[in-house]
Amino acid sequence: MSEKLTKKQKQIVDYISAFLKENNYSPSYREIMSGLGLSSVSAVAEHVDNLVTKGVLKKTPGTARSLEVITSTYPEATALFNDAISASNSEEDIETLLKAASILGLDLESSIE
Repeated sequence: MSEKLTKKQKQIVDYISAFLKENNYSPSYREIMSGLGLSSVSAVAEHVDNLVTKGVLKKTPGTARSLEVITSTYPEATALFNDAISASNSEEDIETLLKAASILGLDLESSIE
């Protein structure tokens, strides 16, 4: 996810995440509209489509309540980066790995001693 989210997009993602956590299924577009005080279902649909394009949300076409929030915490990738950093003897290599992890949205700084 290289593009930053707008304030409204972040609110939508946060709302969907909280709804999923509380209900174990995703909200309808109408529930998102009501929950965030948006003007129309089509406004929600447009925001959701943009978030899917940005790689923040995933949805299954033709399926109701199929929104999923795509998290940027990839445990497999984080483990690979941490292993590579541990095996590295060069500060330059470590810095390059940290920059690459940052671009991917991985937080390795907190796991490096």
